[in-house]
Formats: sequence, structure tokens, C-alpha cells
Amino acid sequence: MSLIARPARPLLGLAIAMTLASCAATASKPTAVEANVTTRAVGYLDATAVPASLLLVPAPPAAGSASFALDEQVSREARALRGTPRFAQATRDAELGFPEGANQFSCAIDVDVDAVKTPALYRLLERSRIDASAATKAAKNHYQRPRPFMVNGEPTCTPDDEAGLRKNGSYPSGHTSIGWAWALILSEIAPDRADAIQARGRNYGESRLVCNVHWQSDILEGRFMGAAAVARLHDNAAFQQDLLAARREIAAARKAGQHSARDCAAEEAVLKVRPQSAL
Repeated sequence: MSLIARPARPLLGLAIAMTLASCAATASKPTAVEANVTTRAVGYLDATAVPASLLLVPAPPAAGSASFALDEQVSREARALRGTPRFAQATRDAELGFPEGANQFSCAIDVDVDAVKTPALYRLLERSRIDASAATKAAKNHYQRPRPFMVNGEPTCTPDDEAGLRKNGSYPSGHTSIGWAWALILSEIAPDRADAIQARGRNYGESRLVCNVHWQSDILEGRFMGAAAVARLHDNAAFQQDLLAARREIAAARKAGQHSARDCAAEEAVLKVRPQSAL
């Protein structure tokens, strides 16, 4: 027995050394969470679990209808805000790419979000963004509704995006679906901030009116599809795991006395400006 055991000891030592070297080599690389969140994010839902927007939303308002008359009225009121601080805010709200998009609700939750300090919250927002967007695509592709700027000939807040937007149906609003999904999710994570969060969800969608890229009815059905996506997400184990982890991260940030680095008082004042007829 001793003749077999003794030669094995150097091999064991070599294995330990190799393991330690491997750990040291990987320590400087991005963590799995960081890499996944920032470069390879996917939604939580598989294709079969994405809400069926063609079954859930009615056809967009027809020309000459009372509903479309409201769309036009709200659009006129929204376009009157061009050149104001509200228009500038709508331009900022158009950004959904990460990492910038992670902090669209920073003031509402009073916490800054990033992949290192709040990885679960960052991951939760980015992955749910994909699901809420997917929830609108079938109806968008089917109806191919022209966007307001294509009808009224006036500019948007993101002129570089206009070529792509022309090919992407207006109804229902994907940005609004995402914003409302985030509002519902974040209200669960930080219920003490629920009123501010839900107000942000509403005005986030309304920024699309001010940008001249969506109609009022696009916004209303976008909220509906965002809520539908969140309902499906609650049946997803990975979503639930990240939801709990995000709660802990926000609680820790609160305990540490952390707050949003944005000028939240100024943002709140600007976001109170809205098209008068918007629902």
C-alpha cells in the first residue's frame, strides 16, 4: 500500500498547483455575470412563452375614427414640445442600449445601476427588456403601422434612427412595453418607491409621443403588452431568482446611504410636462 501511495503525493501536489494557477489566471477576467450581462444578454422567456400580441391587442385605429382623431390631437400637443427641456428628456429616454439604458429609472428607484455594483438588477433590467420588446413584435410586423413622423413629415428626437424606424411598425410601442415592464418589476423590488416608479413608467412611454415616433394608441397597447410580459416572467425561475437578488442589492444600497447620482429634482420637474390629452 505504501509503495502505491508515495508516488501519488507529487501528482497530488502538482494538481493543486495547477488548480491554484488556473484560479489566478481567471481572476483578472470578467466574471460570468459581467460578461453575460454586457455582451450576451438574452431574454428569460423562450419563444413559446412570449405573449401573443396579435391575439392580445386590437387592430390600430382606422383613419377617420374617433380613436385616430385622439391620436392626432395628442400628436399635435406632443410636437409642440419640440425644443423644450421635455423634448431633451425624450431624447435621453430613447436610449435603450446597455449600459446607458440601465439607469433610465435611476431617479425613480434612487439607486444607480451598473453591472459591477448591482449585477442582478442590471441583468434583470436587460433581460426583461428583451422579453418586453419581443412581446410587441408580432403585432408590429403584422400591422406595419406608419409612425407619426412618416405621416406629418416633422422631425423626431433621434434623426439617426429614422431610417430604421420606417421599417419597424409603430403599433404597439416597444419602448413603452419595456418601460412599463420595468415599472412593474421595479415596483416589486422597491415598493417604497412604487409611486415614483410607476409615474416614470408612464412618462417614459410618453417620451415616445414627444419624440414624434409613436401615436397615443401605440403607447396604450405598449403598456398592455409590457404587463403581459411581466405576467409571463413571474413563472420563470431565473427571473424569480434575479428578482430576489435585486431586492437584496437595493436594500444594501439603501443601508449604505447610496442615492442616484442624477439631478433627480430637475428630471422630475421636466417629466411633469405632458401632452394635455394623453391618457
